[in-house]
Amino acid sequence: MQGLKSRQGDKMQWYAVYTKPKSEDAVAGFFENAGIEVFNPRLKQKKYMQGAYRDKISPLFPCYLFVKFEPETTSHMIKYTRGVKKIVGGDVPWPVSDGVIDLIRNQEEDGVIAIKPPELKCGDSVAINDGPLSGLKGIFEKELNGQERVVLLLNAVEYQARAVVDRAFLSKAA
Repeated sequence: MQGLKSRQGDKMQWYAVYTKPKSEDAVAGFFENAGIEVFNPRLKQKKYMQGAYRDKISPLFPCYLFVKFEPETTSHMIKYTRGVKKIVGGDVPWPVSDGVIDLIRNQEEDGVIAIKPPELKCGDSVAINDGPLSGLKGIFEKELNGQERVVLLLNAVEYQARAVVDRAFLSKAA
């Protein structure tokens, strides 16, 4: 009996499960209640919403989560759980290595992955990717002490203006 149990344990692997849109949390809850190990990585980003900067937590991989199970005995239950569209790979699911899961988990802090803003130095060209100034390019001037904001010189037609922008909205421009 012990040998059978250890052989079954060896067949337990991580698989990607494709869910209906915005169903990741509900599906993960179903699996957790059934005693199945689930990994639903979350991403924390600053977004400009309704006139203010807010932290938004959303799925790292929208419509996907990782489930650890044995395909021969559990695929049917996984596939027909409410909110699941399919197991990635179909009839022969494609396993996801433990190394990939560990790599993602190692990026988490307090259960979420936060994207770190780029390191910038005076004179770097930057692009604004979010917020009311999205799409503009400028030159990094300086950081403001004790804040996550920076001062940029924005290039406009025949005019250069200073703007204070949230650092999380920037990327280095090419």
